[in-house]
Amino acid sequence: MLKVGLTGGIGAGKSAVAQRLRQLGAVVIDADVLAREVVAAGTDGLAAVVEAFGPGVVGADGEVDRPALGARVFGDEAARRQLERIIHPRVRARTAALTAAAAPDAIVVNDVPLLVETGLVPTYHLVVVVDAEPALRVGRLMQSRGMTEEQARARIAAQVPDAERRAAGDVVIDNSGTLAGLETQVDQLWHERLTPYEKNVRLRTAAPSDGILRVAAPDPTWSTQAARLIARIDHALRPQLGGPADVSHIGSTAVPGLPAKDLIDLMLAVPTLEQADKLADALADAGLPRREGEWWDNARGLPGETWPKRLHGSADPGRPVNLHLRVTGSPGWRFALLMRDHLRADPQARDGYAAAKRQWAAAHPDVDGYAQAKEPWFDEEWRAAQEWAEATGWEPPTRS
Repeated sequence: MLKVGLTGGIGAGKSAVAQRLRQLGAVVIDADVLAREVVAAGTDGLAAVVEAFGPGVVGADGEVDRPALGARVFGDEAARRQLERIIHPRVRARTAALTAAAAPDAIVVNDVPLLVETGLVPTYHLVVVVDAEPALRVGRLMQSRGMTEEQARARIAAQVPDAERRAAGDVVIDNSGTLAGLETQVDQLWHERLTPYEKNVRLRTAAPSDGILRVAAPDPTWSTQAARLIARIDHALRPQLGGPADVSHIGSTAVPGLPAKDLIDLMLAVPTLEQADKLADALADAGLPRREGEWWDNARGLPGETWPKRLHGSADPGRPVNLHLRVTGSPGWRFALLMRDHLRADPQARDGYAAAKRQWAAAHPDVDGYAQAKEPWFDEEWRAAQEWAEATGWEPPTRS
């Protein structure tokens, strides 16, 4: 099963995206619908609302008088929080039940307006954000909901900033054009990403690579993407670990200004490889299945010495990831953190590495040849990194 979070600012057109996904075969769970159901007449949710806000928020039909309740909580932070404490747990429980009832090969889309605000981003395999310019959204709200311009702008301003919502999304769908254009974007997402992602999660296999080397220009969003992945890993492993997972962003995409393969390298520090093996199922469920085979780190400066590790990949065809599970304190663990911090701190070393990358890429169009060509450079730069560590007093961070 693939779990997708769908969100967007008010007036962005999230409902149109949800409708198209439903037509394509997704199981869509609408949080707004559930929020109405859990406070319907006769429910304990309605009783809790009445106790908190008084009988004046109930209409003659016994149902919630939504305009009256909205007027009571809008602009009152404490009242809004109180209402959320009544509704959100009930919606989460109902969502969990509906998700559990879906087929094992389902793509379950949770349509949640306040997904970012409620901290739910890490609970999904993928988050889709529907976006549109504020002026366009204001016009839609005035036309479809009868709001004044002032009311529409106030409702937009009451939500998280658009930039923050976009940063939370693995996919951002632009709904500034026509309905046909919107549906084309959704169809492409469904066929090229969601469908294969679901299959890979179900079969516990990483998305395949074509083996072609592509070195991309530095992408300032790599760190944000890594942070989302780290949050998902932490969410997936906390119940088993009993605390936060020690996950670091490493490799070239962790060094600002450095060109790299568009591949996010992450490292999960574990006390033992036996512990790593115990985490494999939870990581696979989260979309990061273990790669088959044995994987080793070469110990720099110690010819012939190697250290075992575990390697997981990404089931998501739209976001390649290598997740290295290394024992805390091992040479490979230290090497990954030291090289990252050394290249971050030394622009000359970073720029030298970037120039070397361009040469290797020109000479080796395949990933394996490129990787082998890098080894002599790392042997040399490793010594420089150790000297830098000694000069600066660098110590490996336990979490970063």
